[in-house]
Amino acid sequence: MGLKTIVKKGLGLGEMGFAKDGGNINWFPGHMAAATRAIKNRLKLSDLVIEVRDSRIPLSSAHPELQPQLSAKRRVIALNKKDLANPNILNKWVHYFDSCKQDYIAINAHSRSSVKKLIDLVELKLKELISREPTLLVMVVGVPNVGKSALINSIHQIALSRFPVQEKTKRATVGPLPGVTQDIAGFKIAHRPSIYVLDTPGVLVPSISNIETGLKLALTGSVKDSVVGEERIAQYLLAVLNSRGTPLHWRHLNNRMEGSQCESEGKHKYNLKDLRPKRRKPPNVSDVLYVENLVTEVQRALHNTLADFNGNVEDENDLESLIEQQFEVLQKALKISHKATEARLMVSKKMVTLFRTGKLGPFILDDVPNANSGT
Repeated sequence: MGLKTIVKKGLGLGEMGFAKDGGNINWFPGHMAAATRAIKNRLKLSDLVIEVRDSRIPLSSAHPELQPQLSAKRRVIALNKKDLANPNILNKWVHYFDSCKQDYIAINAHSRSSVKKLIDLVELKLKELISREPTLLVMVVGVPNVGKSALINSIHQIALSRFPVQEKTKRATVGPLPGVTQDIAGFKIAHRPSIYVLDTPGVLVPSISNIETGLKLALTGSVKDSVVGEERIAQYLLAVLNSRGTPLHWRHLNNRMEGSQCESEGKHKYNLKDLRPKRRKPPNVSDVLYVENLVTEVQRALHNTLADFNGNVEDENDLESLIEQQFEVLQKALKISHKATEARLMVSKKMVTLFRTGKLGPFILDDVPNANSGT
């Protein structure tokens, strides 16, 4: 049957829609409508566009309504969060974009060397214009939470080291929630010619009718969790892991916990939310060890339940039964009290956090399409 059919027909994600109350996903705050209009207007004036996408969903994180305008411009697709993506599958995406003759680069927006390579590519693309234009405009666009503002900040820091005499500019606001940037701000990154980079708010289409695309966007954090519901997002995550047989690759973890648990005794109050990038002191060694052991317990629980599973993961009823069983064992693996009234919700939130921070391993959700299907 395949995952797509299961998503449409099973797990309560199909005919009733994947949003909590059913139907298409509709998360379109007022600022998005205004921002979309502003982006379209400024695109007409831009000399080059950096379209930021999530490396884990290279197609699903493309804004469909902006694609006609973006494809008509000088464009570089920056596949951000490459550190969270499976490198083997990412290489297939590299070949895909090559076949489409689309300029692209896989980056980590928090890595200076990675962003430097993106800047070099942008300057190469602008080389012809630089010789005759006094001012150039580069726009950074993308759906929410793909890392646009983090990229802007890294570009800004590199620009300051290159051009220390340029005027002081403020940093872009970065946050774990989608929709943080709500206006269009410009940053001067070069002199002679003057090159300005515009950061823009993350915008979505008013309604996402494709269930699977919406779930991918929700799982990677481009849509607020409350819109879809954390439990549905976690269900989808488990459906993908089980359908691909990913937990079966974790069989070597069964003996990994021996000798390491005692070192993290008593550190059970560490919050998984602290794994998200923030301006804060890094966790100490004991905290990190505790999280690593927690992740190992989760992976081992998922491996054992799938290895012992006698059903068919391509059958929606069997898969739903397996996921229900996994929720129960994950509650224990994540050290959530059986008395907790919202234990299922807590399991869901922690599983989604582990995925988003890459603790469940590098992953790519999108399948590589045929080259003639467009970008």
